[in-house]
Amino acid sequence: MTARDTVLARLRSALAAAPPTPVRHRPGHRRQGELPPGHPELVDLLAERLTDYRAEVHRATGAAVADTVAGILAAEGATAVVVPPGLPAGWRPGGLEVVVDDDLPADRLAELDAVVTAAAVAVAETGTIILDAAADQGRRIISLLPDRHVCVIRPEQVVATVPEALARLTPGRPLTWISGPSATSDIELNRVEGVHGPRRLHVVVTDA
Repeated sequence: MTARDTVLARLRSALAAAPPTPVRHRPGHRRQGELPPGHPELVDLLAERLTDYRAEVHRATGAAVADTVAGILAAEGATAVVVPPGLPAGWRPGGLEVVVDDDLPADRLAELDAVVTAAAVAVAETGTIILDAAADQGRRIISLLPDRHVCVIRPEQVVATVPEALARLTPGRPLTWISGPSATSDIELNRVEGVHGPRRLHVVVTDA
């Protein structure tokens, strides 16, 4: 068991043993944890949280994903994009140079304008997207070096809480947790974006 497995196991154990926190709800209100994955309220909450974090959220039908992604990138002047090997062909934007990552070196990745990936799961409550390096998400490095990240999420991947997300993840896989564009603050507390990852995050939520 790795150190990561140990930490995740302890988190799951602590969450399972923790007593529930009493919360008052208005009549008829359903708690987020009672909503099934993909419920419209969860998708709307995820979009709200991501927008708060300065990400841009777009809605698209499954058939329009490629055109939506192409429009997003064209509007920002992107001309070349990297995609993981397993990204669905129907999500790859037209009108741009699309480079499939086959262990591209870091300097080549840094030259590309954007990356398009899928996701493993998204947490509505925290506005967090999690990648687990599956074939449609690719190596962690491709989601860090390009200046723009377009992430496509299906509604059924949106869950309410972090524990629900953890239950869907496989221990041992490399995880990347994303809550908005990469940002930090300098010594004067001025926000600086793009230091540790993409400056721009676009999230495309499909309808199926």
